[in-house]
Amino acid sequence: MGYIMELRKLVGSRPLIMAGSCVLVFNEEGHLLLQRRTDSLDWGTLGGSLEPGESLEEAAARELYEEAGLRAETYKLITVFSGQDMYYKYPHGDEVYNVTAVYEAKGIKGNPMVMDDEGLELRYFDLDQPVPEINPITEYVLKKAGYIKTN
Repeated sequence: MGYIMELRKLVGSRPLIMAGSCVLVFNEEGHLLLQRRTDSLDWGTLGGSLEPGESLEEAAARELYEEAGLRAETYKLITVFSGQDMYYKYPHGDEVYNVTAVYEAKGIKGNPMVMDDEGLELRYFDLDQPVPEINPITEYVLKKAGYIKTN
């Protein structure tokens, strides 16, 4: 059982500050790999929360493998987001204020495949086109980091 799930047993669904990483994987055409999430049925980046003793980069590498079966040679830190705009309420009621390190994975090894129960599907998206049913936190991160043009 993960650290956050253990905390949830103690504090219920009230807001937690959750530190984690998201990983951006681009194919040769420059399209971004996203996962359709089982909890919200929308498209989000690969990633998740830190486990005790884990670095942000280690969490990025672990999540990339756990969610997509991929490994990367290097991880480039793009930016870190936090604050009110990173608030998220999960469909089941848990609330979080995310502190998220955004990494771009380079030198990808493997073929993307759903590896856990967090994802239903993996697909590459052209960010020059609107991503249908994008997760609001993913959309915020991609806009603020300059990967999606703002209107």
